[in-house]
Parts: sequence; structure tokens; C-alpha cells
Amino acid sequence: MSPPSGKQLHREHVDVAYISIETAIALASVLGNVLVVLVVALNRALRDTTFCFIVSLALADIAVGALVIPLAVVISLGLRTQFFTCLFISCLLLIITQSSILSLLAIAIDRYLRVKIPTRYGIIVTQRRAWVAVCACWLLSTLTGVVPMFGWHNPDPSGNLSSGDIICQFTTVMPMDYMVYFNFFGWVVVPLTIMIGLYAQIFYIIRRQLNRRAEATCDTSKYYHKELKLAKSLALVVFLFALCWLPLHIMNCIDYFCPKCTVPKSATYVGIFMSHVNSAVNPLVYAFRINRFRATLVQIWRRCMFCHPAEPTPCQPCPPPLTEKAPVQL
Repeated sequence: MSPPSGKQLHREHVDVAYISIETAIALASVLGNVLVVLVVALNRALRDTTFCFIVSLALADIAVGALVIPLAVVISLGLRTQFFTCLFISCLLLIITQSSILSLLAIAIDRYLRVKIPTRYGIIVTQRRAWVAVCACWLLSTLTGVVPMFGWHNPDPSGNLSSGDIICQFTTVMPMDYMVYFNFFGWVVVPLTIMIGLYAQIFYIIRRQLNRRAEATCDTSKYYHKELKLAKSLALVVFLFALCWLPLHIMNCIDYFCPKCTVPKSATYVGIFMSHVNSAVNPLVYAFRINRFRATLVQIWRRCMFCHPAEPTPCQPCPPPLTEKAPVQL
């Protein structure tokens, strides 16, 4: 066998670097969001309707780390598959992305109702209805994500759908008009615009209530200050989602509307990395911005790291139970 050329070695180094970075992002996404689910499960004070949607978002981020990133790595290595297998993998990536943005939209609607109708909120937004909304988000994201499977896809380059001997790449099977008009404009721009409007209204209502109730009871002022702090944290999650995902969508728009323009391959890789990194940053926002979440996370860390340092057994006997008492302050 002849020794590998310089170009082949460079390609191998790029592949190793790409796989290493993606692996680190995947591990951070899975571990961080598993902790989010664990914290909500252990702390009864966090089991409200908002955190139902946060758990839904965490599950989508876990799926990114455990499923989307490995599939993206496989596709990047030039896997040869049957045409519809490649198309299904690409649709799966879209489904998980859509579930994230719909969960963020559900969170924004939930917080808006909480400050708009605080006295009737508990009657209208029940735990059962919240989980129904979570299921609806996943169902809707699935329906929108599988649209290409029903005909809105690129033609098979081999000309024979049954043979399917193609190099599986996202752009090979997924049409840019679907990605730009349907996916980006319809299911990214519109929800983000709605969320921006809802959070602007939330901040306006809270500020107005705080000014109006300057001389009101301490409990009322405390309630709206807590709502304001949580709204800021959740708005930050939305901002980070837009910051991480818009560059990749904008590059898709450049490719579609300006065929003569060339987007550097390195820029495309950066856009892909940013979209995946978004799944790892949400737990950091919760930990640094939400006191109840951070307090439970610290308790988990202390129990598992310092409870029985000399024994390999689990830390179950270590008192007190996390579910009995939780901080009230946000």
C-alpha cells in the first residue's frame, strides 16, 4: 500500500479534530441535561408547569447529544446509505430541533399567562394540561420534521430510489427551499418573533405592576420580583438559542438566494458547532440564574461526592431528603 498523501493526512486530522469537539459537546449536553431532569424530579418545588416545559427542552437536548451529534459525525464521514435512510436521518435532526423551539415557545406562553392572569393561572394552566402541551409540541415537531419524507426532498442522485448507493449528506437529500421557506421562515423566525413579543409584554406587565404596587404588600412585590428574575433567565435561554442557530440558517439563506456566493466550509462547521453547543449551555443558565435549581444541584453534588467517601455504595441513606424542603426564593 502506498503511504497517505498530504491532503489525506490533513483530512484525517480535520476529521479527528471534528469528532473530538463533537464528542465533548455531546457528553456535556447529555450529562448537563440529565442533571436538569434529575433536579426537577428530586425537588418538588420545581414541579410546576414551567419546569414541565423545561424538562421537555432538556429531553430534546439529551437527544441532541445522544443521537443528533453521533449521526452528524457519521454523515460527515461520508457514510454510504440507501437514499431514504439518509433522508430519515436528516428528518430526525429537524424533529429534535423543532421540539426545542416549540418547548421554548410553550415556556414563553406559560410565563405570559402567569403574569397576565395570576389569579386564574392555577385554574387554567394545570399540570395535566402542561403535559398535554408537551406531547403536542413533540407531535407537531414530528409532523413538520417528516414533511420531506412525503415528497419534498431532492431527487435521488443515482436515479434509483431502491438502490440508494449515495454518500449521505444533509444537503444531498434536503432541498434548500424547504430549509429556508418552511423550516427557517415558518418554524424558526415566526416562533422566535412571537417569543420576543411575549417576553417584551411580560417585562412590561411586571414593571407596570411593580410601579403600581410600590406601596402594596410585601408579598405582592416579592411575587413580581420573582417572576421578573425567572423571566430574565428564560429570555436568556431564548436569546442563546437564536444566537446559536441563526448563523447556520443564515448561511442556508445565502446558499439559496445567492448561488454565486460561496460560504467557507470552516464557517459552515462553526455554524454546526454553535447549533450543537446550544444544547449544552441551557443547564449552565439554570444553574447560575435560578436559585432553587442551583440549591438542589449543590445538594446532589454534596450527597454523591461527600456522603460516603470511603464506600462505593450509593448515597441514598444520607439525610435530609431533597423533596422535603426546598428554598422558596428564586
